[in-house]
Amino acid sequence: MTTREHAYARANSQRAAQYVEIWIVAQPSEIASMVQVASASGRLVYLGPPQPMGGDDTRQRRYLRLRTR
Repeated sequence: MTTREHAYARANSQRAAQYVEIWIVAQPSEIASMVQVASASGRLVYLGPPQPMGGDDTRQRRYLRLRTR
């Protein structure tokens, strides 16, 4: 691996380590509470649209991207 390739690989891994991506499955009110806390702490980067779980399940699934620092 050349020096340039090594530096590029290291920079990419550092950028990737800045975020955590998670799916949350919960009741809409519980998700709202979690999102409010993440937003207030300054860690919330992206919040995906709600997706119903389907069937008789009233829970929703949402994608979150959070800063690690």
